[in-house]
This record gives sequence, C-alpha cells and structure tokens, in this order.
Amino acid sequence: MIKNIKAKKETKVVKPTKITKTPKKDVAKEKANPVKEQPVKPVDKEKKEVNTTKLISKGKKQGYLTLNDILDLFPDAEENIDLLDSLYEKLLEASIDVFDVESEKDAAKLTQQIEEIDLSKISLDKTVSSDPVRMYLREIGKVDLLTAKQEIELAQCAEAFKFRRTDKRLAKELGRKPTLPEIAVEMGLDKKVIKAVEKTSKDWNDKQGEAAERMLIQANLRLVVSIAKKYMGRGLTFLDLIQEGNIGLMRAVEKFDWRRGFKFSTYATWWIRQAITRALADQSRTIRIPVHMVETINKYKRIERELEQKYERPPTAEEVSKEMGIEIEKAQEILKISQDTTSLETPVGKEEDTRLKEFIPDEVGLSPFESASQELLKGHINEVLDTLNPRERKVLELRFGLKDGRSRTLEEVGRDFGVTRERIRQIEAKALRKLRHPSRSKKLKDYL
Repeated sequence: MIKNIKAKKETKVVKPTKITKTPKKDVAKEKANPVKEQPVKPVDKEKKEVNTTKLISKGKKQGYLTLNDILDLFPDAEENIDLLDSLYEKLLEASIDVFDVESEKDAAKLTQQIEEIDLSKISLDKTVSSDPVRMYLREIGKVDLLTAKQEIELAQCAEAFKFRRTDKRLAKELGRKPTLPEIAVEMGLDKKVIKAVEKTSKDWNDKQGEAAERMLIQANLRLVVSIAKKYMGRGLTFLDLIQEGNIGLMRAVEKFDWRRGFKFSTYATWWIRQAITRALADQSRTIRIPVHMVETINKYKRIERELEQKYERPPTAEEVSKEMGIEIEKAQEILKISQDTTSLETPVGKEEDTRLKEFIPDEVGLSPFESASQELLKGHINEVLDTLNPRERKVLELRFGLKDGRSRTLEEVGRDFGVTRERIRQIEAKALRKLRHPSRSKKLKDYL
C-alpha cells in the first residue's frame, strides 16, 4: 500500500518513545527574530498546573471527562487551541477519554464503543439516506486500513513534509533561512527532536509527503463516518457532519506526534468530534451560540428531563436552577437563548409554493381592505383641499398633521406665517366651513 513512499529506500521504524514538548514560549525567547503568532489569552502557569492536576484527578476517578469539565476550569480553552492541544495530550498520557455527550451514562457507553471500534467492520450501507451518501461511503470503503507500523511510517513521512513546508513558509515571511529553534516553535516540537526531523526530511520528497498525508486521511475516513452518525438530527445534514469531521481529521494528521506511542485513530477521534461539535454550535442555528453556552444548555436540558421523570411533570425553571446551583435569572436566560429561530421564508406544504409568513397575522400592520381604504381617503382629502386657496390648505395641513402626522398648535402655525394665533384660528374656521359645504363633504361622508 505504501510502496510509493518506500520507493527511495527502506526506512527503519523508530520505536515510539514519549518525549515531552518544550513549551512554545520558552523556545520563543531564544529566537533572534520571533515569528508573529496569533494573539491568545494568557494563562497563568501556576493556575494552569493546578487545574490540570484537578482534571486528571477527576478523570481517573470517573474514568473519563466531558468537554464541560474542561471548560469549567479553563473557560477560554476553545479560543486557545495550543492550550487545548496540550491538555488533551496530558489526558491521553493518563489514559483519560474526553467526551462532550450530554449524560454520564452516554459517556461511559461511548468509552466502551471507541475501545471496541473495528473500522474494517463498520457497516457503511446502513448509514446511508441518499445516493450521494452511498457513493461517498462506497468510495471510502475501497481504501484499506493501516497497520500500526504503516501509520508510523506515514506519520514520519508527513512530518518530514511538514518540516520542509514550514521551512519554506518561514523563509518567505522572515526573508532569510529560519533557524531550527524557530521551526521547532512553529511545529510544536522539542529542539532535539527537530534535528532528527531535519535529518529524516532529506529521505523524502514533497510528493511522497503529500501522498503520506493523503493516505493517513483516506484510511481513517470511515472513523469520521462512525463518529458523525452519533450527531445526526442536531441541525446539520449527515454529509455536512462528515465534511466537518474530515476537517478535524486533517487537523489531527497535522498535529499527530507518532513518538508518543498513541494509535492515530485514538488521537484523531477527539479532533474529529471537536470539529463536529464546533460546527454544530456555529452553523446549526440562525443565531450562533458560543460553545460553552451550548454545553450549559445541554446540561440544563438533561437535568430538566431527569426532574420531569422524578416529578412526573415538567419542572419549573426555579426547580432546574436549584438543581444546577445557579440563580433563577441565569436559568431563565439559558431558556431564552436555547429557543430556536425559524425563518419567515420557510417553505410550507408539499408543493413548497407558500411561505410561513403568509400564515402569521400581522397585528400591527393594516389589512388589505384597510390599506386600500386609507389610500382612497387620502386621494379624496387631497381633492377637497385642492378647492381651498393655498394659505387655507397650508394651515389645515399643519394644524391636523396631514403631511407628517404631527399636529401643530395655533401659536406654532402663527409663527410660520408671521401672524397671531387668533388670525390662524380665523383662517382655520373659514376653511372648515368651506369643507362642510355639501359639494365637498359628500366625498368624505362614506369614510365616517
């Protein structure tokens, strides 16, 4: 399967050993010309270590952790991918799984399911719901699965390709050849390890590196399908879930460190699930809800279901807030945020030729009959006013707000005309007497 990659020469497989990464910030201090990085929120080192210890302790006690457990201690973890990556690696070393499912029972089941996953036996045909899905699943089913030895060989080649790619990118950004410590920072590797990677990179060419990355991805596409199935019915189509999971898989290939001795599918599982859950939070709703709030809403709904079974009736927001240990105002806010929005342009009916907005009464707007009547009345009023002289018409328009809807006082109109309020009153009275004449008033009587 990997003959093309081995074309140059047989490469010895290095026995995986666990190597601790040097924190990026320590190496960055040694750089003469530091590479610009995306700004992230600083995390207190001592606090981070304490919280990490708490997480590992809790994970060992219950056998797993949820994403909510991580967000409780590291609220900004979703915005700091490096922090999240280092946390997950420590949890992997401690053999602690991370889940984002809603209940502890589901998490325990999922732990067992992942351990028992045999990608070669995944039934793809039962997953399908449409022809495009069938075609995709048949296509990925043609790719053979990798052995542990093949995974390491491909990961070595992909890492060498990433080294050269990073080297070229930094050279372009810095305008000079980057140093090994600078490349190590970008790749997240130890300075000693980067020397070995540099040496290995000479044994592979770019085409082999691209092929290695592609083979690692293609051989694990069935893993994405098996994980995506668990998230169906949450607002994204099955193909969209697979697509987002594939993005997470590519991220896992980029971040995978074969020296740590982890099976690639174990490492990739978290990245795939993280990509899918983030996509659900970003895309499944018209109004985006932050990831941490999605977790809070899921927790609220879970407790709400549990209390409904306990009391045999829907629980109140006060009862749920008490169970969650939060203020009633916070619970009401969670309920408000969790409400789904529906577009007024949503098609209705089998033919989908009508829209939802056509069935919703407008309590503020006018009915078609009222709107037509108002337009006719406006036209008749203008006809009647045209029979008055310009001064009389102007006075009535200002006094009754016929133009802009705001009625003026006699004093305000008098200031506009430069006369007394009494004179304006006389002009108004004379104009109204003219309008009451049968020749004019008959046009307006039908509207009374």
